[in-house]
Amino acid sequence: MTRSRLHAVCAAALVVTLATPISAQAPTRFGLGRAATPDEIARLDIDIMPDGTGLPAGRGTSADGAATYAAKCARCHGPTGKEGPNDVLVGRLPAEGFPFSQDPTLPHTIGNYWPHATTVFDYIRRAMPPTAPGSLTDEEVYGLTAFLLHANAVIPAGAVMDRNTLPAVVMPARRYFTPDTRKQSAGKPRP
Repeated sequence: MTRSRLHAVCAAALVVTLATPISAQAPTRFGLGRAATPDEIARLDIDIMPDGTGLPAGRGTSADGAATYAAKCARCHGPTGKEGPNDVLVGRLPAEGFPFSQDPTLPHTIGNYWPHATTVFDYIRRAMPPTAPGSLTDEEVYGLTAFLLHANAVIPAGAVMDRNTLPAVVMPARRYFTPDTRKQSAGKPRP
């Protein structure tokens, strides 16, 4: 077939294709994947609300978290959480106020920016360490959370963090955040 004949055939096919009305409806399923099992959903449905809803059983102290931090966190955040190379976790601003809007170069640490201690637990539990997210036990996460809260001078060294005490921790920056009071679609107020 010559090049010009091939072009003519392709052009005719294009005209027919474009002129043909699409009458078929989109399929309701594409036949890809499968429905998640209740166990698979339960393993991923681990979010922790600011009021502590969803916190698991377990406990930890700063001393418990120190060894876990050294073994699993220090290579990314530095020996004390101030050095990096990844996010700086420890630090409080000596100035009063919330200067992040005036100086975006300031590090957003747990001690100067995070509004809820439960969010620290939730983030560590879901995302850390980045090479094996979700691999830490609940006790390790409670210990790491206590270690980081103590390093940021938010709780005393011997404080025990668990599902009852962690939501009671008042973070230094909490007053700079406004709670979301909108209703969820199911009609339950957001924590």
